[in-house]
Amino acid sequence: MKKTCLLMTGILLLPACSTLTMSPDVTYQSNNNAQSRLYDLQQWSFEGRIAIVTQHDVDQANMSWTHLPSEDTIKLSGPLGQGAVIIALNAEGVTIDRGGGDIKTSTDPEKLINQEIGLFVPVSALRYWVIGVPEKSQQATMIDNGFEQMGWRNQYKAMQSVNDYLLPRNMTVTNASIKLKLFIDQWSLDGN
Repeated sequence: MKKTCLLMTGILLLPACSTLTMSPDVTYQSNNNAQSRLYDLQQWSFEGRIAIVTQHDVDQANMSWTHLPSEDTIKLSGPLGQGAVIIALNAEGVTIDRGGGDIKTSTDPEKLINQEIGLFVPVSALRYWVIGVPEKSQQATMIDNGFEQMGWRNQYKAMQSVNDYLLPRNMTVTNASIKLKLFIDQWSLDGN
């Protein structure tokens, strides 16, 4: 019986494994001139998962993020979002859509995201951090496998090559009270 269960589990997982194509992981390189090219990317998106760890709780969600020159759209689905939550950020502020007509807007993105989702994170800087670079207008201190900026430590546990760029596969963003763990399964750059 045990052999049959193990065999069936292996057979069920085989198709999922065969469709996954990943390049070998590489380490974060802070002084790489190629990393500075990431600031010039006009359009990118990724699919992945996020875990949010606090002293009292751990929440997880699927996450997709699309960056365009005029707007960032973040979709969270699963336990953290209690279904699906869409966060749209642009020059005017933020909109959070929980579906069913439950839409909130604000000119203070961090405050509204904290109120609606229970997560305080500097989303304007996170837009840079998720692609592996510090936010340009703020001072950053380089550390092993990452940097510290605005009271947050960004560490890149694994990087991946995507269209001649080096982008995060597994990263953590931490401060004194919260840790975000981001696992990126698939990147798309400039529409490709």
